[in-house]
Amino acid sequence: MKLLRVGTAGAERPALLDAEGALRDLSGTVTDIDGALLSDASALDRVRAAAESGELPVLDAQGLRVGPPVGRIGKVVCIGLNYHDHAAETGATPPAEPVIFFKAADTVVGPADTVLVPRKSVKTDWEVELAIVIGRTARYLESDAEALAHVAGYAVSHDVSEREFQIERGGTWDKGKNCETFNPLGPWLVTTDEVPDPQALSLKLWVNGDLKQDGTTAQQIFPVAEVVRYVSQFMTLYPGDVINTGTPAGVAMGQPEPKPYLRAGDVVELEIEGLGRQRQELKDA
Repeated sequence: MKLLRVGTAGAERPALLDAEGALRDLSGTVTDIDGALLSDASALDRVRAAAESGELPVLDAQGLRVGPPVGRIGKVVCIGLNYHDHAAETGATPPAEPVIFFKAADTVVGPADTVLVPRKSVKTDWEVELAIVIGRTARYLESDAEALAHVAGYAVSHDVSEREFQIERGGTWDKGKNCETFNPLGPWLVTTDEVPDPQALSLKLWVNGDLKQDGTTAQQIFPVAEVVRYVSQFMTLYPGDVINTGTPAGVAMGQPEPKPYLRAGDVVELEIEGLGRQRQELKDA
């Protein structure tokens, strides 16, 4: 299934994109697309049955905002330097274990919402990423199969980053990752039955129409199953939590001088095979 949330920010309602590309209203079936739904097998069965019935009301998509596909996200866990080609372009040694940092849940916005360039920013960068959405409480998982069984689905994530804040201002990466609007997510949460191999997905990102990133999840140093298993050794993952799994080569930081960092007025578009497409215009904060 392709699940999404539509409407004004903070007042989104649940919806579904059917096999013919029509937008269907789920608000009469479930209250939201969130951890409570994703962990409830009977509720998900009701959604599937409603989708298959063809009786869900059709929504007019014209002018309708698409919000983040998951509501009430508890935490956004991020994996850094998780692509062989991205590590190479930045001159970094591939990590022996996954690099973990966090984004606050309030950085998450819709896939077409405005992205704000922070005040005093000179190095705002782009990163297309595969997002994992957790569907079952996960702690101390032991195997890849067990890890994948705890995944509800996948989404497109834009891990916007301010590199000066992240790298040159001391401390941890978090100050360059948590600026307002720095994690567009969506358009859809695509359930795992529609993503048979998360390690065989193409990822692309364009800036002002120019292709900047063109990668594949096959390049991940730590694949999806290992990421979920590993993270569960250090923290409990709850339904509705999101894990950003890293970005392939092609970010501004990895390009020759003068590096083409983002500015107000730029337009970023990104997509992952089967998971949908995003488009954001940048403005000054």
